Amino acid sequence: MLATFRHQPFYRSGTLSDVRMGVYCGWVVQKESFADGMPVSNESRDVSLVFSGEEYPDPGTARRLIERGHSLEGNGASYLVHDYEQDPSFPAGLNGMFHGLVIDRGREMAMLFNDRYGMHPLYFYHAIDAFYFAAEAKAILAVRPELRTPDLQSLGEFVACGCVMQGRTMFKDIHALPGGSAWRFRCASLESKSSYFEPREWEQQEALAPADYYQELCGVLERNLPRYFVGQRPVGMTLTGGLDTRVIMAWQKTPAGTLPCYTFGGMFRDCEDVRVARKVADVCQQPHQVLTVGDEFLSRFADYAERSTYLTEGAVDVSRTSDLYISEKARTVAPVKIVGTYGSEIIRHQVTFKPLTPMSGVYHPDFLPWVAQAQSTYAEVRQAHPVTFTAFRQSPWHHRPILAMEQSLLTVRSPFLDNDFVRIAFRAPKINRGHRAQDEDVRLRLVQDGNSKLAEFRSDNGVCCHPRPLLSPVTKTVLKFTYKAEYAYDYGMPQWVARVDHCLAPLRLERLFLGRHKLLHFRLWYRDALAGYVRQMLLDPRTLSRPYLNRAGVEEVVRGHLRGDRNYTTEIHKLLTLELVQRQFFDSQ
Repeated sequence: MLATFRHQPFYRSGTLSDVRMGVYCGWVVQKESFADGMPVSNESRDVSLVFSGEEYPDPGTARRLIERGHSLEGNGASYLVHDYEQDPSFPAGLNGMFHGLVIDRGREMAMLFNDRYGMHPLYFYHAIDAFYFAAEAKAILAVRPELRTPDLQSLGEFVACGCVMQGRTMFKDIHALPGGSAWRFRCASLESKSSYFEPREWEQQEALAPADYYQELCGVLERNLPRYFVGQRPVGMTLTGGLDTRVIMAWQKTPAGTLPCYTFGGMFRDCEDVRVARKVADVCQQPHQVLTVGDEFLSRFADYAERSTYLTEGAVDVSRTSDLYISEKARTVAPVKIVGTYGSEIIRHQVTFKPLTPMSGVYHPDFLPWVAQAQSTYAEVRQAHPVTFTAFRQSPWHHRPILAMEQSLLTVRSPFLDNDFVRIAFRAPKINRGHRAQDEDVRLRLVQDGNSKLAEFRSDNGVCCHPRPLLSPVTKTVLKFTYKAEYAYDYGMPQWVARVDHCLAPLRLERLFLGRHKLLHFRLWYRDALAGYVRQMLLDPRTLSRPYLNRAGVEEVVRGHLRGDRNYTTEIHKLLTLELVQRQFFDSQ
């Protein structure tokens, strides 16, 4: 099982077995990371803990445990075994993205647990004779190959929503452990499926007045943000042109020249992310560089597409393959990466995925009911509290596979999934109707009060943090137009516009706006640089014979897009991913 996710030469691995209790556990970890040095045990050796991921404790935690006579020698996670002994509610007090296993020999009990969001996944298969669990589903497939059976409900959700929901995987009988789980085992059998946290605990809090809410957010940032910038290994900051990373830079008072920053750029020109991020880094007096996605990535796209599908087990489509390429580059800067991901989702309730109706004729009629069911499932889960949806649904279902790719190379930290921060977000005051969206965005004030110099220039999409307007109407119009034009060209272009664009191709009008806001241009790449790969993969007889596909529809997608007079970018993303999943996990059984 361990061999299936020992992805890099800088990993360490090990095993722990207790035959009497019927527990067998192995782990893989990045060298010198928070969880390097497993397992950890108490002084009497009757409690052992295997931990994966990171925990961001209160700075006084170690001091309190030492005062109680506990030894904290060893790796950074050694205090956790003492936390388990001292805290009856363990792991409820932990803060971070993690999972772990406690073996308590004195109580003849083992406990499997994960973080409350489910962002550091554990997958399981409960057989008659054993309970299998692993950080990656493919590890379970290695010892139970008969489980290589696709789950049609999951495939339908992937086609409709671009991800798999409600703890399902692409494999029929393998599921993800729900966030906030603490499952207990006794005598090698599952005794209870306990949950130490439910989102309703935070939903039931009273809303705060605007001033009190803002002060609480400031207090969390000032108190907790420094925890994410410490550790044995170098830390890098990924900067964008948006407000999430700017809030972090405004409140994290890092000495000049000590925090390497980087931004992802495209092949045509410096995008708005790059231009704005340079200013942020300059104000904060930190080094900055651009990591470019260009010809090198395209020349190796087939390899990256296969690897990303293998790492995520098909839970994210190949449009995110560049995240793997960029993560390789980011590791040369620093092995730990701070991101602003989840900020606008938690604070602004930004929804980053929704169901789409697939193109008619691409999928077999017998498969379409699964796609329709996915749309119904989505509508149902969207009824949750907006922060519950973004933090406890969207994050583990949609963002987690992308995170898995990045974490195969990096340790990724997001201060916006800090327990205290999310808890306070549930207490946001109700917004009166009629307010502009910009007036409601508390991030603008956070930037202004954290570092007023960072509020003196706009964001990538023209939002100003400074109280007085800084953009002319012409600049705002140009930014808005180029953003929408670029999105339409890459993804949202109606087919009649695609035909017109094809006729005007010699003029290369796209040069006026491509690369101003986005660094990935798959419509163009699939048509030109990756045309051979698309044709080879999707017109292969094996692909065209898949039972959930309509051969004629797939051929129409490929030939129309490669001619250039149709835009089937989204359809090609899904089809390529499904075929890679099929070949890597199902054809090989």
